[in-house]
Amino acid sequence: MSSLARTDLMQAVNAGLRRVPPALVYIVGLGWAGWLFFLAATGGLGVEPVEALEHRYGELALQLIVLGLAVTPLRRYLGVNLMPLRRAIGVVAFFFVLAHVLVWAVLDVQTLPAVWADILERPYVTIGMAGFLLLLPLAMTSNDWSVRKLGGAMWRKLHRLVYPAAFLGALHFVWLAKGFQIEPLVYLSAILGLLALRLRRRAHGHAKRAG
Repeated sequence: MSSLARTDLMQAVNAGLRRVPPALVYIVGLGWAGWLFFLAATGGLGVEPVEALEHRYGELALQLIVLGLAVTPLRRYLGVNLMPLRRAIGVVAFFFVLAHVLVWAVLDVQTLPAVWADILERPYVTIGMAGFLLLLPLAMTSNDWSVRKLGGAMWRKLHRLVYPAAFLGALHFVWLAKGFQIEPLVYLSAILGLLALRLRRRAHGHAKRAG
């Protein structure tokens, strides 16, 4: 594809993306979560509906976290601009993480002592819970009021917690998977690759300022 055709294609893609209101991301995310819950309640997710629902929510959360981390590289390297949707993607990702945790705690494990025991005794649960706790302040400050209150620099610094949270989420999935499975490794590789791009960019910026 020539550079001119590529530019035209990216302009068309971005023009289409600009027409997508962030509210649509919330509606689709909540609708999809509700549809999965309905399937689980009506036998549409197989013989282990709670386990299936827990895994579906967790996978969707991880997919959206990867997409959220990819927003900046997509714009920088391919010219695809998802920036207007980034906050909505992040909030919906947290919603699926929360739904994943609630299904595990309320429908699967069911009692608070058992939840606590699971966190202490199963390392992959400990790791997953750590990732969830790192995401809590991000979800609570994903609004304009918090950006004004904290200031842009502090807000951006706080939201870098998504990096360790994403890594822990992917590690949780790899550890949880029984045997050698490609899908969890794909998520882990994607997250490590995206984090490496950010570290490389930051190192380049420091070197440029030092020079």
